[in-house]
Amino acid sequence: MSEIEGIYAIWLREAKIYMREKERVISSIVSPLLWIFAFGAGVGSTMENIQGYSYQVFIYPGIVVMTVLFASLFYGVYIIWDRKLDFLKEVLVAPISRASVFAGKLLGGATDAMLQVVFLLIIGIFISIPLTPPVMIYAFLMLLLISIAMVSIGLVIGANLKSPEGFTLVINFVMWPMFFFSGALFPIDNLTGWLATATYINPLTYGVDAVRGIILGINQFTIFFDAAVMLIFALIAMVAGVLSFRRM
Repeated sequence: MSEIEGIYAIWLREAKIYMREKERVISSIVSPLLWIFAFGAGVGSTMENIQGYSYQVFIYPGIVVMTVLFASLFYGVYIIWDRKLDFLKEVLVAPISRASVFAGKLLGGATDAMLQVVFLLIIGIFISIPLTPPVMIYAFLMLLLISIAMVSIGLVIGANLKSPEGFTLVINFVMWPMFFFSGALFPIDNLTGWLATATYINPLTYGVDAVRGIILGINQFTIFFDAAVMLIFALIAMVAGVLSFRRM
């Protein structure tokens, strides 16, 4: 019971911090809207429809995944700030396991990301995205799995670094390649050469493929295969996260 209470306490703190930081909430919403409306509409005006959908609609699932990716990975920087403020020291000496501390942080980061997902799903209804209640539920669950994996990666990086500047540098080398080689902005069925290799070894590719398949019915692989890849990746990331927290 004490472990569950510890996880809940850490999660509640992270959720409250997110809701109190209005600037963080606003910035997390504005960025994906710019990608959807400015980039999607601008590039889409020069392109033909992709499998019956406008480019703006085609990239919508990828932009939602991008939002989860950015929010989840950057969440790891709060481990560094907690260490600087000595809050992390107080948490680590509490009578709960490091795995529970990691679980509380993981749930907190995933909650932050999924709040943004809810907003984007609501926006999607108003821009002709074919979102029905079952589709929204399935997409939400898949995005939650992606968030769990990415928050874990962010926490692993944050647990092994000591400065926010170093974290930002490392996370950019992780985040941008994962995004650009995920098929979020282009179809992946006709890729060749090094671009195809980089795309297919990227675990986020399968998350984007699953979400696009759920929402638009356009997918390169089966939904079950995509989900299995993301589940395995999430489990590996969580194990790495627990080990990183035990070494702190």
